[in-house]
Formats: sequence, C-alpha cells, structure tokens
Amino acid sequence: MTGDYLLEGLAVPETLNLLHDLLERVGHEHPDIDGGDLMLFETAVIEVAGNVVEHGRPQGAVSWTFQLRVLPERLEARLSDSGEEYPGGTWGLEMPTDPLQEDGRGLALATAVLDDLEYERTDSVNHWTMIRTRA
Repeated sequence: MTGDYLLEGLAVPETLNLLHDLLERVGHEHPDIDGGDLMLFETAVIEVAGNVVEHGRPQGAVSWTFQLRVLPERLEARLSDSGEEYPGGTWGLEMPTDPLQEDGRGLALATAVLDDLEYERTDSVNHWTMIRTRA
C-alpha cells in the first residue's frame, strides 16, 4: 500500500510534535510497515528536523515543507526549508568520540539508520532527502 503525506509550517519546536503525530498516523494507516523500520525512520526524520529547528536562521522564521511517501519498498521523505545554507563538511559520517559531547550526534544517527541521506541547496532552499528501505 502506498501513501503521500504533507506537513508545512514554521521550523519551531512545536512542529516537531506535529511530525511525531504525522508519523504515528502513517503507522496506523499502514500496518504493513515494520515497526522497527518506522521507528528508525522517525528517529532520523526528527534528528534532521530538530537540526533545522535548532540551527535554522533566522530562528523562528524558517518555513519548511515535509513530504513523506510510503512506497512498497521504502519510506522516502523530503524536508525543504528556507533557512540559511547548511555549511556541510563531513556531516553524518561519524559519531563524536567524546561520550559526553551532546552536539554532532543527530546527523550521524540519521545517517546510521537510513539507507540514504542527501542534502542539496537550490534556489535558496535546503533540501534533505531521507530514504529507508522497508523490511
């Protein structure tokens, strides 16, 4: 069974709850999705979205669009935001080595649980594409 979902708004902490609610709805509407797949996919989505909320500038004024496609073979999301360009670098490749360091884990965790995480910036918009193959 397939399905398309859309959520739009400002990248503020309250919208993270809306993302959680949307992914819970997806689980109810698609009981054929493996619970582990959905949980790990949600973890990655919330980590990426949380970074946009926390680091997006100008803070509180960044708008975003979250699109989710449920396909027979994968879960695919695209988060687009109007914030400043992500500086890039070696994001997501490794977890910080200091176990007490709190920053720098979100994208590394998302990379670990997704089959593909891509970032691109076009026309002053950041685009994050997240894909997890279904069990």
